[in-house]
Amino acid sequence: MEPKVAVIGATGAVGDVFLRVAEERNFPVARLKLLATARSAGRRLTFRGEEIEVEETSEAALADSDIVFCSATSEASRKWGPVVRERGGIMIDDGSAYRMEANVPLVVPEVNGDDLEWHEGIVSIPNCTTTPLVMALAAIRTVAPLTRVTAATYQAVSGSGAGAVRELDAQLRAYGRGEPVPAPEVYPHQIALNVLPQVDTFDEDGFTKEEAKMRNETRKILHQPDLPFAATCVRVPTFVGHAEAVHVELAHDFDLGAVREAIGQQAGLELMDDPANSVYPTPLNTAGDDRAFVGRLRVDPSIEHGVIFWCVSDNLRKGAATNAIQIAEELIRRGKL
Repeated sequence: MEPKVAVIGATGAVGDVFLRVAEERNFPVARLKLLATARSAGRRLTFRGEEIEVEETSEAALADSDIVFCSATSEASRKWGPVVRERGGIMIDDGSAYRMEANVPLVVPEVNGDDLEWHEGIVSIPNCTTTPLVMALAAIRTVAPLTRVTAATYQAVSGSGAGAVRELDAQLRAYGRGEPVPAPEVYPHQIALNVLPQVDTFDEDGFTKEEAKMRNETRKILHQPDLPFAATCVRVPTFVGHAEAVHVELAHDFDLGAVREAIGQQAGLELMDDPANSVYPTPLNTAGDDRAFVGRLRVDPSIEHGVIFWCVSDNLRKGAATNAIQIAEELIRRGKL
């Protein structure tokens, strides 16, 4: 089928990538509406060689859409999700508003596509750090069950939106010219030439909301609600590409070769691991790719049954736009629209 599609947040960073990915994947579209706030209405964006005028998001604009992709604020998701569902469409939401709702599937198609079978009109995609992580963990647990996971992330500024990209760019340009670096507006401290151990706000337990999202989403996607999990999420001065250093404890002895093979066989996951020749994934050498990448795979000698790996993915593509489109493709394939 060729669904009627609407994109809420079309003028944002993810919206722009969404249009490019949809073209690249030849995603079927009978009609496309590009929606945003009143401030962005009237802009013109190009899709498949055709200029489309951006409209203000409204009930009328969403009226007959089969699939609505939403990459905006949680408030927007909460407002428009029920509207789409009540009118018989499906909203695929890039935000955190519905991720932990019991009746909303949280999906990475290569890992838990079967969860789409029970959707009720809203499907969520995970946080852009959760997605590559669960793909790697899903592969590893085919070798041995997971008993504990810890992770440290290195997250690009585009995960905070277009304003953060502009902020880093302005700070780097000023530094390069030998001028005073502009004061931060998006982040609590200067991000250029710096590393901030804070992504989102802090909860009472000392973890940030981003770290809690990673824990809760990983458990939900893998169907392991009690999996011991802890993360430290860090913002770094790169534009695109989230990286993670991950330590995993398994339930019993394992062969590292079997782990390598399992990662190599996992759909959407690529092993890039030849450290002797400095071959491993980085934000730069994986940008623009729809896959997640794993490198630096090794046994953890500090614990029994431990394995360590490094993973990287383009947070605007597989971490957001590509995963959303893959969900739509899977819904069509399963006849679940």
